[in-house]
Amino acid sequence: MTDKFLLTKFLLTAKNAVPSLPWGCSTAQDHPWEGSGEGSGMVFAESFVMSTLLTKEKRLLEDFFEMHYGYVLDFSNHTFREFVLEAVGIDIYAEKYAEEGFSKAKRLRTFWKLESDYTVGKLLHALIDYALSTKFKLDDETQKKAEQCRAIAMRLMSGGYGLDPLREHASILNASYLAEQVRRMEVSINTDPSLAIGTAKELIETYCKTILADRGKPFEENSNFPKLLKETLRELKLVPEGVPESARGAETIQRILNNLGAIGHGLAELRNLYGTGHGKHGHTKQLSARHAKLAVYAAKALVTFLFETHLETKS
Repeated sequence: MTDKFLLTKFLLTAKNAVPSLPWGCSTAQDHPWEGSGEGSGMVFAESFVMSTLLTKEKRLLEDFFEMHYGYVLDFSNHTFREFVLEAVGIDIYAEKYAEEGFSKAKRLRTFWKLESDYTVGKLLHALIDYALSTKFKLDDETQKKAEQCRAIAMRLMSGGYGLDPLREHASILNASYLAEQVRRMEVSINTDPSLAIGTAKELIETYCKTILADRGKPFEENSNFPKLLKETLRELKLVPEGVPESARGAETIQRILNNLGAIGHGLAELRNLYGTGHGKHGHTKQLSARHAKLAVYAAKALVTFLFETHLETKS
């Protein structure tokens, strides 16, 4: 089969199984996350690309968050770490955020430098809410600064990809690696589409393994992708043969379930052709950000359905 045929096949499968995908996402200035394709042995270098925060915006934020002497509001090291972890699922006391120094303010500045616009905006929103709840003096000037800071956060978040529900899944399942995969996809869609496509396929694998483990079902750690997905669909009773012929709309339900599995297989083929995890010919053409968005949104639709089915049927 040709590359063109496989890509067309995947596009048609996604269209049938996911009628409406959010195509209108804006471009965000992100950077590739340092990580590796699962089982690939490949390492992707971290690219230090600052978020699109402007210098005047940083000054306003630093003033509002009282960062002039290394502090951030009234946080201690412990409470600051907990706050950021709860707000965006990131440990701001990881080594990479100490690039400019070890104070809370310097860690936050490095966070602004390393993280995506969407992630920075989300943390800013949380910090603004916290600041307003703790400031002793909420005069007109303070409210004005808060509104200006909020506008900055809104601007940054306008280019998001709507992957927050997947982060919530990771929290419910207590799966930190899953949360890291979500971040890797988010920051690489525009800057490294191949990484986003590869991670989208790996995301489905992680969901399958996590769901099976949560239900106490054994699986082979090195099981191939089609087998792993089929085992998960069977465990969740999402295989076509699990629908009784007497059920209303049985044929339609069976067709949808077939397409659901086809999304996973299509992503696996797309990842083998264009994603990370396998060495490519030196002249291989790369797909664009819009193809990465297709892969990520298709994976999101599939894993969300798997996860919600898991929660509703788990006994």
